[in-house]
Amino acid sequence: MALYDWYLAARVRRHDAEAPDHVALVITERDLLEAGAYDTLSDFFGWAFDYGADRVTVYVSVLDEAAVPTLERELTRVSAPRGVDVRGPDDDERADAPIQVSVGLGGKHEFATAVRHVADAVDAGEMAPADIDEDTIESELVFPEEPDLVIKTGAERLSDFMIWQSVYSELYFTDVNWRDFRKRDYLRAVLDYQNRQRRFGR
Repeated sequence: MALYDWYLAARVRRHDAEAPDHVALVITERDLLEAGAYDTLSDFFGWAFDYGADRVTVYVSVLDEAAVPTLERELTRVSAPRGVDVRGPDDDERADAPIQVSVGLGGKHEFATAVRHVADAVDAGEMAPADIDEDTIESELVFPEEPDLVIKTGAERLSDFMIWQSVYSELYFTDVNWRDFRKRDYLRAVLDYQNRQRRFGR
């Protein structure tokens, strides 16, 4: 480990505030076309679990839908320290693994599908409209858990990422492109998170 990485790691471990339990990463389809991109993703998973996370969610923004099957196949093959669950734009079954990956499944589509499922339940007489609350919607989401920290590489925009779940997440933008993302960049994100006072919308 480089001396600077060791220094950052020590600061994270000794910090008064806890590291994030649930870390989310936003990258693009093009990021995964770069040489070594999947190795970096494997490393990212390792860093997250080494420094306090118990869940990781990755959102891969996709422009070319024809690339989705290839991306899904490659992402299921990534070396990871925990189980991986990959969901694409045609999936509406809840993801259930410590590492969850969304490939082109946008937040608007996910939310609309969840609302449609609830509407179907009301139409079938299984639920009264007055019984619908936040928990009802969340129970129908493919990725229901709320990230503590969202890391976006390369640009300061989230695209269509988890529009319901990330409303109270801490956002960390770095101009470091995914191909150049290193352990020190991850540790900087965690330190930034630890130095914030979370308000959860208050």
